[in-house]
Amino acid sequence: MKKASPEPACPCGSGQAYMACCGPFIDNRALPVTAEQLMRSRYTAYVLQRDDYVLRTWHASTRPAQLGLQSAGPVKWLGLKILRSAAGDAPEREAVVEFVARYQVNGRAERLHEVSRFVCEAGQWLYVGG
Repeated sequence: MKKASPEPACPCGSGQAYMACCGPFIDNRALPVTAEQLMRSRYTAYVLQRDDYVLRTWHASTRPAQLGLQSAGPVKWLGLKILRSAAGDAPEREAVVEFVARYQVNGRAERLHEVSRFVCEAGQWLYVGG
């Protein structure tokens, strides 16, 4: 009898399985309830090269026309650490999430440290900028 393989862990570092964490958001089956959930799911979308989700969750006022994650070259995402999350629970309309994302490009380790701004419109959290 074959053992069922465990469900893969979510790349966002929450410790949960992907389908219990960011998967439903990225697959458009649910909306993040908090700005931090949106931040984590956007990081996961970068790991999975899901341009569609990253663009769908970007506020129209700052959203680029395209990202081209698949053509950006080999980026290996190494981890996400949330440093702070201010507001971002309903019924708040604005929030910030400070994070550090570690990654490698051409074998060189890099860090992205950002304080991201989010707004909630019509019940959906959207990334504004960092």
